[in-house]
Amino acid sequence: MAVIGWIGLGNMGGSMSANLAKAGHDVRGFDLNPAALAAAEAGGVKPAGSIAEAVAGADAVFTMLPKGEHAKAVYLGGDGVLAHADTRTLLIDSSTIDIAAAKELHDAAAAAGFRFVDAPVSGGMSGAKAGTLTFMVGGEPDAVADASRFIAPMAANTIPTGGPTTGQAAKICNNLMLLINLASTAEGAVLADRLGLDKKVFWDIASVSSGDSWALRTWYPVPGVVPTAASNNGFAPTFTAELANKDIGLAISAAEDTGTPLEIGRHVQQLYQRLIDAGDAGKDCSMIIKLADGSLDAAK
Repeated sequence: MAVIGWIGLGNMGGSMSANLAKAGHDVRGFDLNPAALAAAEAGGVKPAGSIAEAVAGADAVFTMLPKGEHAKAVYLGGDGVLAHADTRTLLIDSSTIDIAAAKELHDAAAAAGFRFVDAPVSGGMSGAKAGTLTFMVGGEPDAVADASRFIAPMAANTIPTGGPTTGQAAKICNNLMLLINLASTAEGAVLADRLGLDKKVFWDIASVSSGDSWALRTWYPVPGVVPTAASNNGFAPTFTAELANKDIGLAISAAEDTGTPLEIGRHVQQLYQRLIDAGDAGKDCSMIIKLADGSLDAAK
């Protein structure tokens, strides 16, 4: 079993690190939020008082942070990972961040003598808890192979994506498709209801027909149809509108860098911005159905 440092113990990182601890690894976690640190400790993670303490003697260090700016601060800061970890430690960033920040981390780690992979995940909070995430891992082949062994207790799928930053590229494109699918699913569900179709009958049809998608099967935004959907719980978050907006914003940024129009993605981003402007940033992203049925605007 390995010694693993973990930085970032939020909704995803807390559950992921706990799964490593359950697998028998010695996991030392750090987070600026005392409540997150206490929750991780209850899951078997040993709390660390600093980044330096978390990474000391680690075989691998995972980071799970909200944005590129946070990841850069954690790795590149004067009291950060590169300043305190041993160069034999494998560095694995599972944050979802912009391509430019990911490249900067790869370059800085290599210049300091470290091996580094970008390894964002798909599967949400439920997948993090269940240990069934999909990891998309970009980096040098030997580092990717070694990272896969550490990742195993948290994952149903670990997919090498190619060289540095390709993991982030895969995640950005995947979430773009997810959020567009979710928006179209919401519109189809609303129209089906208003045309008199039973909600479960329509879902049964769409889920085995050309309207099928992961969003439809897992996050269906109509309550009482799919057990895993946030719509059953007043849109309590499994993946917040704020995070959805951030991720689709990363896709728009990448599109601008590559000369890609991204017309549908830009429109869907505007819908998520409307949810945020209405005060629902912390609600589940499937609350986009409130725009599809007009009830969010009607409530103003």
